[in-house]
Amino acid sequence: MKNLLKLIALTIIIVSVFLIVNTLKLDSKQVASDKLNTVQFSNDIFQNLSNAIKYKTISYNEDAIPDSTAFLGFHKFLRKTFPLIHSKLSLEKINNYSLLYTWQGSDLSKKPIIFMSHQDVVPIDEPTIGNWEAGPFEGKITKTDIIGRGTLDDKSTLIGLLEATEKLLEESFQPSRTIYFAFGHDEEVGGSNGALAIATHLKAKGIQAAMTIDEGGFIAENLVPGFENPVAIINLAEKGFASFRLIVETSGGHSSAPPRENTIGMLAQAIVDLENNQLPYKLVKPIDYQLEYIGAELPFFEKLTFANPWLFKKPILEALNSHTTIAPTIIHGGVKNNVIPTVAEATINFRILPGETIESVKKHIINTISDKIKIEPVGFLTDPSPVSSIDSESFKILEKTIRDMFPNSIVVPGLVGGGTDSRYFYEISDDVYRFYPTRIGPNSMKRFHGIDEKIRKDNYEEIITFSYHLIKKLN
Repeated sequence: MKNLLKLIALTIIIVSVFLIVNTLKLDSKQVASDKLNTVQFSNDIFQNLSNAIKYKTISYNEDAIPDSTAFLGFHKFLRKTFPLIHSKLSLEKINNYSLLYTWQGSDLSKKPIIFMSHQDVVPIDEPTIGNWEAGPFEGKITKTDIIGRGTLDDKSTLIGLLEATEKLLEESFQPSRTIYFAFGHDEEVGGSNGALAIATHLKAKGIQAAMTIDEGGFIAENLVPGFENPVAIINLAEKGFASFRLIVETSGGHSSAPPRENTIGMLAQAIVDLENNQLPYKLVKPIDYQLEYIGAELPFFEKLTFANPWLFKKPILEALNSHTTIAPTIIHGGVKNNVIPTVAEATINFRILPGETIESVKKHIINTISDKIKIEPVGFLTDPSPVSSIDSESFKILEKTIRDMFPNSIVVPGLVGGGTDSRYFYEISDDVYRFYPTRIGPNSMKRFHGIDEKIRKDNYEEIITFSYHLIKKLN
């Protein structure tokens, strides 16, 4: 018994020492910050974004034809608002509505850079219009904010990039690298006619960029537990996207004599089975980077947890949503309250963790639900993206620019659960990063695709200033 107690005590000591050593080895990954030159922009920047919001460049669904009046009107507005860009950069239209600007660099031996954004916005849920502070397409400017659909997603970055470029042209700045500005028109419905077409066009021209940067990362304020300082999240990859329709077909019948297996009951059971059999949480790239960068900034005992994920990973991975998620999103069935329907169906959306695939998700569904239920893929599907490097020159420049502009922020690599147009650019870009310095807090997060979308005026100016400095640092 004494020997057993000694063994247990020795094991505890060894494990404790191991935990402490790992914790002490976890050093801060934050680079030093330097002061940037102040850049002054005209007050017109707020009115320009306001005017951009007024164009209803809405993507309704994958099959809908774009509103040519809205999109072409928006293009005309861009030509008028940014005259130097349209006189000094070349512009190509892809599939009529997507825009590709080329700013020719002076050194053709350097790989180009691709900046992305998208022109389209999501529709407004009509019953909620009365809950908006101002009309969704009014572009109202208040003392502190600009209000309207697209202020967060994603016209603020599109117009902000152009404001920064126009300013640099006014200063006669000449980039050494060629810079592309790729602005798709259908990101909100998958980007197959916009960003994918632009990427295909650039690939045909033999373009291989050093870096592509797009939306999808942001500055989190009061969103990361344990951090009072802002957290600048550079997303290195994105989850895959797939939806599957579950279809139950029976002979139906009268509700007074329900069969043992009811159409809607079978469908409900399949949904419950999927929700009760979640795909496993996994420590994959870039989640491991995220743990290292976050953990290094925490007090000792919290840091100990992040430094030893082999022991504490379950609660951490759950908090980071590091698994393939399952979400029922659409359900149909029934025609009358006393009729058992012959058909009922539900659509289940999956956001797929790197390392898993559309096929592995489909296999999970097959193994989880009744074999009497049909399974069909629905609409746009894509596997998870590759994971970009944290060691590239491009990442280091991006990281340094963030730290210089926001010296009190903590830069953290991450994985975005949503989809962006940038997933199409891995073949023509060494690395793909998702970050613009939009400040997102607990209240603003729900404004994405929601009610009262707005951006603070000072934050919008930060987006322009950041774009200005990043372009200069990359050149």
